[in-house]
Amino acid sequence: MKTQFVAAMLLFSFFRTQAQDDRSKMDWPNLNKYAQENAALKAPTAQEQRVVFMGNSITEFWKRDDPAFFEGRPYFDRGISGQTTSQMLLRFRPDVINLKPKVVVILAGINDIAENTGPISLENVFGNIVSMAELARANNIKVVLSSVLPALDFYWRPGLEPAPKVIKLNAMIKSYCTKNNIPYADYFSAMVDAENGLDKKYTNDAVHPTLAGYKVMEPIVEKAIKKALSK
Repeated sequence: MKTQFVAAMLLFSFFRTQAQDDRSKMDWPNLNKYAQENAALKAPTAQEQRVVFMGNSITEFWKRDDPAFFEGRPYFDRGISGQTTSQMLLRFRPDVINLKPKVVVILAGINDIAENTGPISLENVFGNIVSMAELARANNIKVVLSSVLPALDFYWRPGLEPAPKVIKLNAMIKSYCTKNNIPYADYFSAMVDAENGLDKKYTNDAVHPTLAGYKVMEPIVEKAIKKALSK
């Protein structure tokens, strides 16, 4: 009888853990990641020029690797590692719109090219980026769109030959910015090597910037933010 009771408790524990895991997986856009921080954040003052950085791991690790860039500035990092534009679009309201920033900086697309959430056309990736920009502008938030950083290959999914796709997606983003008077933060041109990959001076894994890479990106994005605020 005791053995049966222990077995039943172990079985219950297993299914309870499994159910918790399943619930976690259901939060596909990871809305919970910043939920507490967002709830604790006060509304901006009239003078505050709040900026939200929306993106993937390149954005998320920015604050980790160069916290000084964010300290003393009304800059809020809302990057989530591994995310694609489809996931970002789903969390755009709680992680950007509801924070009432003056500007949003969107850096997205590399994980779509890596097919992190499955194959997707560049047209649909671009469409997701445009949808985020349109949502922002409909809520009186200025937009900065960023180029996708160069990538010659992905260490977690090799063989996809991303370089030409990055170039094509960037051309689409830049053209949209020109047509819609949106500042374009062109990291790509400043960080690309002769093979259309991310220059080794700025990365240890061919995808993510090191501190040296972020130091290249920072004046580029600050110039774009100032331009957006002046419009």
